[in-house]
Amino acid sequence: MNNFKDILDFSIFKETITVKTIIIMIVLIIITRFILNLFRNYLTRKLNADDKVRFISFYEYLKYFIYLIVIFTVLSISGVKITAIVASAAALLLGIGLALQVFFQDIISGLFIIMDKSVQVNDIIEVEGKVGRVVHINLRTTKAITIDNKILIIPNHLYLTNTLYNWTQNDSITRESVDVGVAYGSDVALVKQLLIQSALEVEDVIPEPAPLVLFTDFGDNALMFKLIFTIKDSFFAELVKSKIRFEIDRLFRENNVTIPFPQRDVHIKSE
Repeated sequence: MNNFKDILDFSIFKETITVKTIIIMIVLIIITRFILNLFRNYLTRKLNADDKVRFISFYEYLKYFIYLIVIFTVLSISGVKITAIVASAAALLLGIGLALQVFFQDIISGLFIIMDKSVQVNDIIEVEGKVGRVVHINLRTTKAITIDNKILIIPNHLYLTNTLYNWTQNDSITRESVDVGVAYGSDVALVKQLLIQSALEVEDVIPEPAPLVLFTDFGDNALMFKLIFTIKDSFFAELVKSKIRFEIDRLFRENNVTIPFPQRDVHIKSE
């Protein structure tokens, strides 16, 4: 027994960190891990899939913070001067903190996203002119997929420093528009009819609410109209607009409606 006690009291580092201290630390970390897993399973059992992913991302960072608390507590009880260790490492910690400044901004932004749900999985977002459908959110980055099937990885701190457009926070169904000009002298009633028809010809356009045509301006070279319509999935908005423009061009040609190009009259004065 004395030999076993001597082994436990053997100092590994200086005079206070013994084999006994290390064993206690390992046992407490294992117990803490077990308790945290029970706590995680209890909290996530009623969450939906998206909220569960967010919580687990937050949990992965939180558990390491708790492990540090357990380690420092054991060392403090064992007689190790924690304040001295922290003070001696202050300069190192400061340098690491400055180097990881953006990293911590990402973490803080990730917490904000998780709490206020400003961005969720399957939302369509636009940041710095880039558009993508969100497929995964964690504390440091948000992963989205673009319409051309490329992965867009967005550091979360961009949500704090840039304007974020969430196209689908209200609903995946959105209102879109296409602008078109026709030649002066065109039958505007016919133009309105053809524009509405062009929208209804595209299957991605929802018939209710019905497409709307606005006569927006008397332009320099054309009468300007805006066709407003509703689509099922705003992620494919540009594709739907392209289909509608094809339909507009076809219907205008069939009904002799002209889309003008810019023209200028040049008058030359001679002496």
